[in-house]
Amino acid sequence: MKVEDRALCLVHLLKTCASYTEDGEFKKAGSRLECIATVAAADGDLMQRLATYFLDGLSYRLVKNIHGVPEALSLLSIPFSTLLQQYARKLFFEFCPFLKFSHMITNQAIVEAMGGDQVVHIIDLNACDAAQWICLLYGLKEKWQGIAVPYVKITGIHENKGVLEQTGIQLIQEAEKMGIPLNFYPIESQLEKLCFENLPVKPGEPLAISSVLQLHSLLAVDDQISPDSVLPPNPSQFDSPKMSWFLNNLWKLKPRLMVITEQESDNNAPSLTERLDKTLNFYAALFDCLEANVPKERAIERIMVERMLLGEEIKNIISCDGVDRKERHGKFYKTWHPWLELAGFKRVPFHYERMLQITRPLQSYGRGYKLLADSNNQCLFTCWNDLPLYSISAWKF
Repeated sequence: MKVEDRALCLVHLLKTCASYTEDGEFKKAGSRLECIATVAAADGDLMQRLATYFLDGLSYRLVKNIHGVPEALSLLSIPFSTLLQQYARKLFFEFCPFLKFSHMITNQAIVEAMGGDQVVHIIDLNACDAAQWICLLYGLKEKWQGIAVPYVKITGIHENKGVLEQTGIQLIQEAEKMGIPLNFYPIESQLEKLCFENLPVKPGEPLAISSVLQLHSLLAVDDQISPDSVLPPNPSQFDSPKMSWFLNNLWKLKPRLMVITEQESDNNAPSLTERLDKTLNFYAALFDCLEANVPKERAIERIMVERMLLGEEIKNIISCDGVDRKERHGKFYKTWHPWLELAGFKRVPFHYERMLQITRPLQSYGRGYKLLADSNNQCLFTCWNDLPLYSISAWKF
């Protein structure tokens, strides 16, 4: 088959399989899985690789209700180590500039918001990489050139103690080299179990919060409370207690600035067929930009990103429901805008031309990458070939 014909065939098979699964016609769904398995390949072309992870997700969904099967599969499968997952994230950061856009824009917004304050406190909701804050230290040093550099407090939150320790060591070492007074406060915790009383926030302290691809996991709900819910259009009907609790507590911290980056995708529908369709569109674009950016001699590393990072996200979206489904991406205007306004936050507009200027070095990645803004510069979108893939928005108390 030609590449184009094979891709169309795989898309058709995946959608048909999801439809049969949703309708309870498991024998027909199984036959479609057999067909997909003969065509999909983890080292094939773009659609063959992408189909591999949808195949895994649909396969698990079909067998997970059979007594004893999920337990047996969990014994056979070996989860990726934290070290490997961190390596895959760093490769994705290197290959595609989406999160670099986020880091640059977040840092610039923080520097502008802090003015001439002598204390800068940042809470990082996913402190897995010191690189962003090392760049911020350079930005602060440049802005405060000739006068005393502010005292920097960084509170890092992550569920892995080793990741926090490594982040802290790198930050402290770099701050010492630059002569910037810095303290790093590690908080080992999942977001949904975070004890806000343990955060070292002082009343009146200028505070900035950074959240990169973290909030969507809090949309997960218990099926016994609200079966496989999707956010309704009326904010008063939002039914994620975890999200309400978390955002309300963030609001109580009275942040001067909070910058949120999330996937600009809408794969949180209760319908499996709709969820698969939206997920296919989003991840096909990510696989496409990876293929465009990664040289052939680094194909193995590209496959690592696809398998350990993007593939795991796809499988979670397709195979899991209830609290087990953490990957619940929502679009800015449908999900994050109403949620944050409901919690009491106010939007902070970006200076679009300035953000274009500071992210100009990322244009070297190719013409496919763009930074677009909505009509009032209230939200920025990083795009691949005009398709928005990530939203970046700023908020305040």
